[in-house]
Amino acid sequence: MLKPSISPSLMCADIFNLRNIIRDFEKNSIELLHIDVMDGVFVPNFCLGTDYCRRLKAETSIPLDIHLMITQPLDKLGVFPFGERDMVSVHFESDTPDNIHKALETVRGRGAEAFLAVNPDTPVETVLGFMGEISGVLLMTVYPGFAGQKMVEGSLERITALRKLFDERGCDNLSIEVDGNVNYEKAPLMRQAGADIFVVGTSSILGPGDLTDNISKMRSLLN
Repeated sequence: MLKPSISPSLMCADIFNLRNIIRDFEKNSIELLHIDVMDGVFVPNFCLGTDYCRRLKAETSIPLDIHLMITQPLDKLGVFPFGERDMVSVHFESDTPDNIHKALETVRGRGAEAFLAVNPDTPVETVLGFMGEISGVLLMTVYPGFAGQKMVEGSLERITALRKLFDERGCDNLSIEVDGNVNYEKAPLMRQAGADIFVVGTSSILGPGDLTDNISKMRSLLN
């Protein structure tokens, strides 16, 4: 199984203390910064955007994990600052399959890791048509659009099924990123089921307590 990585959700971070939080992330070797981009159409909420991503690129060398919860992502990739070492997740449900293929190709063409994001109601077998084009799958364990939700029933089984699907096809190098209610109780179960990238927020490291202690606790549970 791939080494576990932590990707804090910056929509859950205190914007007035963000620079100090990023410095703490750097000191604690956080692997990725999860950026939730919402357009109010694909999901009924608005969150973060291109200028936010640009400022982060200038502020830190931690790779960005850009989660595009937007319609027609192919037409909008050009306004986002990403490149080598970054990750970009495009939702299967956000456009036609042909345009999703093209969007993933565009992400790869700029040197970033292309991920296919799938909602809780989308069968995991959907990813079969994209296996040669992606570095992994962002498996939503809540419905996209809002923080603080409870994990959708059956999510652990979906992680297991997706990992089995990868392994049976000799694709054990593909990542499974989980997003939604990744707390101290559920994260180890998600890890056991086969996940290796964990989007974390207010239910774990960005919740109460010291940030460094919270990160250390999460790492110990995942390793």
